Amino acid sequence: MATGQPQARPVSIPALLARNVAQHGAKAAYREKEFGIWQSWSWAEAAQEIDALALGLLTLGANVGDHIAIVGRNRPALYWAMVAAQKAGCVPVPLYQDAAAEEVAYALDHCGARFAIVGDQEQVDKIAEVRDQLTELEHVIYLDGRGLRKYDHAAMTSYTDVQAAGRASDMASTMADRIAVLDYDSTCVMLYTSGTTGRPKGVVLSNRNVIETSRNSSDFDHLKAGDEVLAYLPMAWVGDFIFSIGQAMWAGFCVNCPESPDTMQSDLREIGPTYYFAPPRVFEMQLTNVMIRMEDAGRFKKWLFHKYMAVGRRVGPRLLDGKEVSFSDRLQYRLADWLVIGPLKNTLGLSRVRVGYTAGEAIGPEIFDFYRALGINLKQLYGQTEATVFITQQPDGEVRSDTVGVPSPGVELRIAENGEVFYRSPGVFVEYYKNADSTASTKDAEGWVATGDAGFIEESSGHLRIIDRAKDVGKMVDGSLFAPKYVENKLKFFPNILEAVVFGADRDRCTAFINIDLTAVGNWAERNNIAYSSYQELSQHPQVLDTIAGHVADVNASVAADPMLAGCQVHRFLVLHKELDADDGEMTRTRKVRRRIVEEKFSDLIAALYDGRSEIYTETEVTYEDGRKGKITATLDIRDAVVAPAAQVAAE
Repeated sequence: MATGQPQARPVSIPALLARNVAQHGAKAAYREKEFGIWQSWSWAEAAQEIDALALGLLTLGANVGDHIAIVGRNRPALYWAMVAAQKAGCVPVPLYQDAAAEEVAYALDHCGARFAIVGDQEQVDKIAEVRDQLTELEHVIYLDGRGLRKYDHAAMTSYTDVQAAGRASDMASTMADRIAVLDYDSTCVMLYTSGTTGRPKGVVLSNRNVIETSRNSSDFDHLKAGDEVLAYLPMAWVGDFIFSIGQAMWAGFCVNCPESPDTMQSDLREIGPTYYFAPPRVFEMQLTNVMIRMEDAGRFKKWLFHKYMAVGRRVGPRLLDGKEVSFSDRLQYRLADWLVIGPLKNTLGLSRVRVGYTAGEAIGPEIFDFYRALGINLKQLYGQTEATVFITQQPDGEVRSDTVGVPSPGVELRIAENGEVFYRSPGVFVEYYKNADSTASTKDAEGWVATGDAGFIEESSGHLRIIDRAKDVGKMVDGSLFAPKYVENKLKFFPNILEAVVFGADRDRCTAFINIDLTAVGNWAERNNIAYSSYQELSQHPQVLDTIAGHVADVNASVAADPMLAGCQVHRFLVLHKELDADDGEMTRTRKVRRRIVEEKFSDLIAALYDGRSEIYTETEVTYEDGRKGKITATLDIRDAVVAPAAQVAAE
């Protein structure tokens, strides 16, 4: 038992599970939609499933400290596998289900996993492809056996068969002994970073990290056993682990798994979560779909939407923040809720959200304000894998689009002389696995962790404002500040723009790559009878380029209004002929741009942006869905952007 830790407080995830069985045994703990039907397991039933799997792992020879890889889509059985691994004295290592075979091979080899628990044939095939590289992997356990009947099962067993072996085993006392020695300092999970700047690092999190952070964050937002969440984000991501394991175990709420990514939106509506998290990209896509539908709507419906959304923007945030609202405004908002806002929230599946969060990267203020206008208590948090998610959160009544909130309970902040944000808290990670040098360079002897982000704390409110990644913040030739993410987020507010990458450090002006959103732009093309055969062709259509030029001009005018960042206006841009893709190494699995790789891969395009050319021919290697490599060629138009003149900047 860790020194100073109260005896009554559970000190491991298995101990929290036992507490929930005792306190909430008959309540729903997990739901999963399969074949169109929701199946439910109570806390008591889930505990039985977990015990059977843990005992089954022991029959396979799982030893204390073994790493067990877990990869697949969000399913209760795979969440149970994480807890079962801990009950067997092992360390769960969730991996991204859409990772390529070589990425899976790296993680399995790095952690030395002896066992892998996978979702289906796709994951089995990935491991089979790289099996000769995995000298320590002994056994694969699969959940869905479809397509695997003729595979060699010498080192492969179905999940249900492992559970059956566990139920028939006599190793209950061994499992009990392994659970008994777990304490606050025992490893709870190992999670791999997204690897924006190199190879992913294995972040070791202890029970102390996970439980203390889950307790503090749950208390902050008053999470309780009656809450509902939808588990749809990658299981390998620290946020999903905290929401679907840490906080779920601490608060005792129900974790709901959708049937598939394709049914996520309809499943969201059916569940109606009360606690909801989504990265900015999800909120952007939802808003894009709303605006596409409004473009297709009749004149009266458009008028109704815009009229009452204006009421929502004026009144909704004030109601959420508990501020004084006149009787007339309350009445108008009620009418707006009946005619527009209520049906829209129901369509989005967000009617019951009591607490909503977004994080991962900055969200466009206009997008953020749109959801607040609907009366959705959407807030921002700032976190990292190394912090067990939470560094700052926005308290109710102090929600703003331009900050990421105040320090989460138990978190201390400080700003270094160069503007980099540092923190320390009970959630600070133990170490990077097999990487003492990186651990030492990230976390100092006093427990302070370097975030890699530049920001400042407002004196008046105590809120933290993040400017950009510290390594990306730079200077332009004239000495003005260069903060690309600030401009990129403004560009991505427009439904037509999926992604943007801005360049300009140590140069005399900024330029940008832009990805169009195929859904939004494709819908526009269809409505205007514009034929196209590919993303590449549509991206270079003159009218599309004109539209993007208009968006860039609007962003420039907005950026010009901020004296500190006015130098970041985009002077020239091009629309890329392909989407930036994780399979091509241009983005991480959490959809963060690998800026350095993009700069190297498309150096010819960047050179053309700066040397005055009006077009450039380029060839690019791409990876298709089946793993084959190919090459696409294109001639890209390069456009000059409308830049706000110096006089206008000064005037504003």
